Amino acid sequence: MKSKSDKKIVVIGGGTGVFTVLSGLKHYFNNLTAVVTMADDGGSTGVLREEFGILPPGDIRRALIALSSSDNKILSDLFGYRFQEGAGLSGHSFGNLMITALQRITGSFDKAVDEVSRILAVQGQVIPVTLEKTRLIAELADGQVIKGENNIDIPQHDGNIKISKIRLSPAAPINPKAKKAIMSADGIVIGPGDLYTSLIPNLLVRGVKEALAKTKGKVIYFVNTMTKFGETNGFQAHDFVNELEQYLGKKVIDYVVVNKTRPSTMRFKPYVQERSEFVDINPEKLQGAYTAITSNLIRKYGLIRHDSDKVARMVQLLI
Repeated sequence: MKSKSDKKIVVIGGGTGVFTVLSGLKHYFNNLTAVVTMADDGGSTGVLREEFGILPPGDIRRALIALSSSDNKILSDLFGYRFQEGAGLSGHSFGNLMITALQRITGSFDKAVDEVSRILAVQGQVIPVTLEKTRLIAELADGQVIKGENNIDIPQHDGNIKISKIRLSPAAPINPKAKKAIMSADGIVIGPGDLYTSLIPNLLVRGVKEALAKTKGKVIYFVNTMTKFGETNGFQAHDFVNELEQYLGKKVIDYVVVNKTRPSTMRFKPYVQERSEFVDINPEKLQGAYTAITSNLIRKYGLIRHDSDKVARMVQLLI
């Protein structure tokens, strides 16, 4: 029988969420894989995507940094460094530029990621969910169509109009490495992360939800602690789960884990302008084929985000 530390854990997501989860899990598990969304088209990633036609490197970069060896801190800091000035360089992260250069040298995006993994002594593996170039499309309740992850992430519309559906254009097949990782996992962590721009884009890739439905691994979903204006206005915990299941299907998630600790009023100040709100729990509606678990999951101080160690210990408990 495998020890808990040797069990295969797959994290599916993107953005800050995947960085947070991986940063904690690497201290508890020896066999980690990040399956990362490939829909980003903002900032440095967006510029490089348009100029060089590469797959978006930003979320991949974050996952690589999270899993980099502690012995290589100067390298991980370099990989995360963002230029603040300079003609043509301002706004670019060194890591994004490096992945772009390595793709041109090696001839493929996945080989470039493998090379960076070697350089950073990554503890595990980081896999793009798809190797096809695709774009995220949101259809709103009033019939509007918003193209591009960045335009959805930073609403180019009345933020009070609900997103009714998102899709990929063109449709994209799963990266075979991602399928293999999901199918062989002992545990799969989805979230936390932006629902429509970090999590669901993975499930839209053809073959992902099918692999999740067939895997024998336990599927754990960590619900966000805060809503996002223009995407999840007024959502409670069950709304996140219900929306995820629209794309994933029922009876796939084994555990839904929700933060139950309400932060002090002072900590909400940075979110007033963003119009983000705390995600409340309605126990009567948080019911399904899954087991719902509430726990203290957030950081003690600073921005209201999941604590990486608390998340890791919860995964260790459930796997």
